[in-house]
Amino acid sequence: MENIVKVAVIGGGSWATAIVKILCENLDQVGWYMRNTNAIEHIKTEKHNPNYISSVEFNTDKLKLTSDINEAVQEADVLIFAIPSAFLEKELYKLNVPLNEKIIFSAIKGIVPETGLIVGEHFHNIYEIPFDHIGVITGPCHAEEVALERLSYLTIACRDSNLAKTVADAMSCEYIKTKVSDDIIGSEYAAVLKNIYAIAAGIAHGLGYGDNFQSVLMSCAIREMRRFIKRVHKIKRDVNNSAYLGDLLVTGYSVFSRNRMFGNMIGKGYTVKSAMLEMNMVAEGYYAAKSAHMIISKQDCKSKTPIINAVYNILYEGKDAKKTFKKLTDKLD
Repeated sequence: MENIVKVAVIGGGSWATAIVKILCENLDQVGWYMRNTNAIEHIKTEKHNPNYISSVEFNTDKLKLTSDINEAVQEADVLIFAIPSAFLEKELYKLNVPLNEKIIFSAIKGIVPETGLIVGEHFHNIYEIPFDHIGVITGPCHAEEVALERLSYLTIACRDSNLAKTVADAMSCEYIKTKVSDDIIGSEYAAVLKNIYAIAAGIAHGLGYGDNFQSVLMSCAIREMRRFIKRVHKIKRDVNNSAYLGDLLVTGYSVFSRNRMFGNMIGKGYTVKSAMLEMNMVAEGYYAAKSAHMIISKQDCKSKTPIINAVYNILYEGKDAKKTFKKLTDKLD
């Protein structure tokens, strides 16, 4: 990577594991922080993550594994964060190494609950990282398909186009195609919102709605996404591009989508708590629905976001999913 010596991935889940796999295709060494020391020892001896996409086998000579986040941050120039947004601050509290001279790329598809900000804005406001040193990595791309080396696409967004291209080059390989963008705020909000819409798609499926309704739901979702993003960050963008519409479609329809799976369980009658326990994975859309609702309330634009409103009402207000979606169907076209 031009002008960049060391990269570290922060996180031990499926998306972090996939990103490490991709980076190992091009880099001689990749730093990798995860808090689970047992997983680290397993990777060192068995060459795969025992908990997430365990089919991926690593060349451990390329990995600099650590359970000390300060060590990972200290030794890296570029930090790629890939942990659930709900747990980001808990990890950052452990830091005693400054971040303001690092380059931060977020592969997190959520809003930080402590501040109600998307991750890029959170790093800028709280940790004083210049926006030129902040980037976003978005799909459409599921970790499970990276593990299978199925052709996937990533969008690398950063205000500094040279930096975006450098990171894009590091993440390009035979099964990953990359493109660059300067819309860091819009693409990150899109990555957040598509998880909420995927929960909606899952709820619809769980309730017994068919493909015909799903197509209308997704059509309305991309228009709702456009209105939301335009409200919070108005620049010229084409939401039909893969970072927006493409990511929405794969998250709304894929069998690998944990947000769709979560929604499907809610539609079938699971409580939020029981669905989370059953999945044993984080559905980012659950947390995003609350944060998006707060933004919508402040912007006074609830009439423009019926799908987000419906998901929030089901997850946080305890509204009946069947009755809520019956009302929603009258608002979609």
